[in-house]
Amino acid sequence: MRRGLALLLTATLALSMTACGGIKGAGTQKSEKGDGMTYAVEAGSAGEAVAKEKGFNYNSVSSQADALMEVKSGTSDAAIIDLLMAGAMIGEGTSYPDLVHTTELTSEKYGVGCRKGSDLASYINSVFAESYAKKYGVQDSLLEQEPCEFKQSDSDSDVDYIKSQGKMIVGITEFEPMDYKDKDDKWIGFDADMARLVGEKLGVDVEFVVIDWDNKVMELDSKKIDVVWNGMTLTDEVTKSMECTNAYCNNAQVVVEREK
Repeated sequence: MRRGLALLLTATLALSMTACGGIKGAGTQKSEKGDGMTYAVEAGSAGEAVAKEKGFNYNSVSSQADALMEVKSGTSDAAIIDLLMAGAMIGEGTSYPDLVHTTELTSEKYGVGCRKGSDLASYINSVFAESYAKKYGVQDSLLEQEPCEFKQSDSDSDVDYIKSQGKMIVGITEFEPMDYKDKDDKWIGFDADMARLVGEKLGVDVEFVVIDWDNKVMELDSKKIDVVWNGMTLTDEVTKSMECTNAYCNNAQVVVEREK
């Protein structure tokens, strides 16, 4: 890990993953500007955004895992998914040994999203500054964190609200290596572990809830969840609609195809 990345978590934490099924969102989108291929993308994701931007033909599906299944079955020619997930899910010794990632379409950064104006983002930044987990093969992508002191809101403190509820509700989708399930049906992964660390420091339980990614802001604002913590790309749209933490991880959107 890079200099200044902070202390390692010492607790031993487990691993796992499940997949959502079915097509959702906009279905198949056709474009005259496309390259003749059809790409599978997760609806509402950075992968879908880059497919739109580049004028690709694409199929919107429920998850990045489903996008890989589309390529494996031949329903789509290729998928656009996160580089971190590609590293965990494709190639020799994985669920998709015959798939490879080729073109890197974008570079991006991950952050955690809270309600607009929430002081929880500041609290999470303070935890980032002192603690990182050296697990799940993401440490080479971690961003150096500057010292950060928690600044609590004078009124309507989300941190106080979460403490009063006795739990922090974390909105996620199934995304290895960030949030996924082990054989005992427990949510684990780099983001899941860090969320539990924040809960531990707050003195509250952590509950993981699978959300519709397209509705994440609505879920936050209605207080059905307290935080979106799932390898979320810090786009302009995200940072305008949420109170976001500092970026903590580099990522990219890559094309995944069957090995030729």
